[in-house]
Amino acid sequence: MREMKDSGIEWIGEIPKDWTVIKLKHLCKITDGTHFSPQTTDVGKPYITVSNVANSRIDIQGALTISEEDFETLVKQGCQPKIGDVLLSKDGTVGRTAVVVDDNAFVCLSSLGILSPCNHLDSFFLKYMLDSVLLQDQMIQAMAGSALRRITISKIKDFFILFPSKFEQITVANYLDTQCYEIDATAEDIQKEISLLEDYKKSLIYNVISNGINHSAYSTETDEVWGNVPQGWKLVDIKYLFDIVKRIAGKEGYDVLSVTQKGLKVKDITSGDGQLADNYSGYQFVYPTDYVMNHMDLLTGWVDCSEFFGVTSPDYRVFRLMDKAANNLVYYKYVMQCCYMNKIFYSLGQGVSNLGRWRLQTSSFNNFKVPAPPKAEQDEIANFLDSKCTEIDTLIADKKRQLDILADYKKSLIYEYVTGKKEVPVNE
Repeated sequence: MREMKDSGIEWIGEIPKDWTVIKLKHLCKITDGTHFSPQTTDVGKPYITVSNVANSRIDIQGALTISEEDFETLVKQGCQPKIGDVLLSKDGTVGRTAVVVDDNAFVCLSSLGILSPCNHLDSFFLKYMLDSVLLQDQMIQAMAGSALRRITISKIKDFFILFPSKFEQITVANYLDTQCYEIDATAEDIQKEISLLEDYKKSLIYNVISNGINHSAYSTETDEVWGNVPQGWKLVDIKYLFDIVKRIAGKEGYDVLSVTQKGLKVKDITSGDGQLADNYSGYQFVYPTDYVMNHMDLLTGWVDCSEFFGVTSPDYRVFRLMDKAANNLVYYKYVMQCCYMNKIFYSLGQGVSNLGRWRLQTSSFNNFKVPAPPKAEQDEIANFLDSKCTEIDTLIADKKRQLDILADYKKSLIYEYVTGKKEVPVNE
């Protein structure tokens, strides 16, 4: 059992006797990237932002490029990291880290801090220290701004870190490399299993919507999206099944409904989280059994059948079945969601997709044909998909819990070793 001492800082607590607490500015040169966005070019030198730093890696292949002239200007301004520097995302998504290990000749925007450790500080130990709860908590406390949360360079310089000998830094970093590699490999395998289950769910819904359950006979009615539909089915334009409605509330005080990837949810407008409107009187009514879709963003948007009464954005599309007695609400919910999952609506969209403005125009929506089986088969399909999708979702949820457990374990492991609470085993 190693000997510990009081760090002198209440929220840090005890540290190993031969370790010290020190501010980052005494061990690193800390700068950031350029504060202006250079003009991008089709061919040129790479520059990276927060989006190019993830999972402790630097994605140079996905970087935008700038002219040789702009690149050289930014190099002279100190925006090019060196091998051994540690990058820290400080704007927007705060707290991502990566060590520069290759001379890829790139420059950074100001959203990334560039930490150049002195000879007494190991780059990988610094990276793990930045990944630890000890530093992540300091980052959370230091964040400022409303629309875009960020940390200033001056705040980063005043972060406290723990500082053992160089030999122990390297020992800890090497041990964490081994342990975290195993954790990450396990997490990657679980994520692949989740992706396979999600692909299976997507394929299952499409096949059942277009082919029914255990059908052997098919009609001659067909189209390029759904193929040959089962005998007795029809392909019907959406406009003959649904009415698009827009009923403006005219006043506030109703539950606000938002379309998310997990379905239609009542939004907590008191929390201050997410995008909030100045006034909700211009929002439109949604009644139970209405469908609501985000047709403004066909890549990340969604559609759901409402269980609630409330109001939703006037930019969303609200529509309802004309004849609920002759049709199954859940069946057509799966039809609509299938068109999102398989990017069928996306193929009909218009706009600027890379800016998230890929929209489904009303005419394209109304004139799109969907499979319309008899009511009895709609009921059968809805019940079948409810059962199968519940099974799949349960498996996915279980695997996501496994990922959460691994993430918590990794976080705990890093914290315990970079703070000296645990020593690296002598046989490691």
